[in-house]
Amino acid sequence: MTARSTSAPYRHAVVTAPGALEIRTSTSPPEPAPDGVVVAVTYCGVCATDTHAFTSGGLIPPAVFGHEWAGTVTAVGDDVTGLAVGDRVVAGVGPACGRCAQCRAGHTANCDTVFAEANGVTPDAPPHGGFATDLAVNARRVVPVLGGISEEQAALVEPTAVTFHAVKRARQPFGALVVVQGAGPIGLLTAQHARHAGAGVVLVVEPSPGRRATAQALGFTEVYEPGEEFVSRLREITDGLGADVVYECSGVAGLLQSSAELVRRGGMLALLGYPMTSSEVSYGDWQSRELTVLGSLAYHHEDFLGAMRSIASGAVRTEELHTGTVGLDDLSRLLTELDSGQSRHAKVLVDPRR
Repeated sequence: MTARSTSAPYRHAVVTAPGALEIRTSTSPPEPAPDGVVVAVTYCGVCATDTHAFTSGGLIPPAVFGHEWAGTVTAVGDDVTGLAVGDRVVAGVGPACGRCAQCRAGHTANCDTVFAEANGVTPDAPPHGGFATDLAVNARRVVPVLGGISEEQAALVEPTAVTFHAVKRARQPFGALVVVQGAGPIGLLTAQHARHAGAGVVLVVEPSPGRRATAQALGFTEVYEPGEEFVSRLREITDGLGADVVYECSGVAGLLQSSAELVRRGGMLALLGYPMTSSEVSYGDWQSRELTVLGSLAYHHEDFLGAMRSIASGAVRTEELHTGTVGLDDLSRLLTELDSGQSRHAKVLVDPRR
């Protein structure tokens, strides 16, 4: 094992009850498994999934509470190759394993191991996520950072990979008329990928004035709050047909049918937002209009390189999304604020050594 010594205490956040978390401190940092590494976390982004884990009392797997981390490798297990102490890395997933049931059946794009890694449920998943000073993970779970990407940008690679994956899977036609519903971090990243993928027009619809302003700062000119003005504009520029592709990024279960109704006959509804409750839809409407409905969750290993290239080239900008940085001791307060629905923030980063 190779390692870099540290005298700083090891701290990490753990959800202990609904709306409560504990910051635990130890003088003994984690050690790498033979096939693992230890990462000193530089930043960890706060996601809606983290808010749900906090408010639910830990219904989300512990390794997922703080899954948007970036940092530097400080120790490497004896069996690990291709990684070294000092490498900058981000949280990711490995390539298709070639051994699981999906891989053996030839469905490597749906590898069970990768799916389990993305959802924090592998047998060797860490007992906590990246709201920590240090994190021991399997070497498959880290992806080296491309040169030219800042520490703050690296911390947004994971959600950028989520949205890169969705737009790639949608195979959006060149020149397509696209609607992005929801202008939180996922929606704003999706809108940029859609633009980069050759959309002819991108309409962003979002109720929050602050988020609409961020969309405009990112260069989107067709930005609307939900309502008649938006619907009228969509009808006007599509001659009443509807959008070629609607990316639903809000995760509001009650919007599923109305989102589908924005899509033209034969078009696509792509689902990125993750509702925690069931939805009612008109099966007959979807069938009659021959809609393609695409679910998208997480990413593949190769999506991280595409995401980083998008950021490095400037095609996707993350700076406007980063609206604040807090320390571990402020995490509970921040999650309470985000859950209130009244926060001004888009993407907040946690600096665990702050």
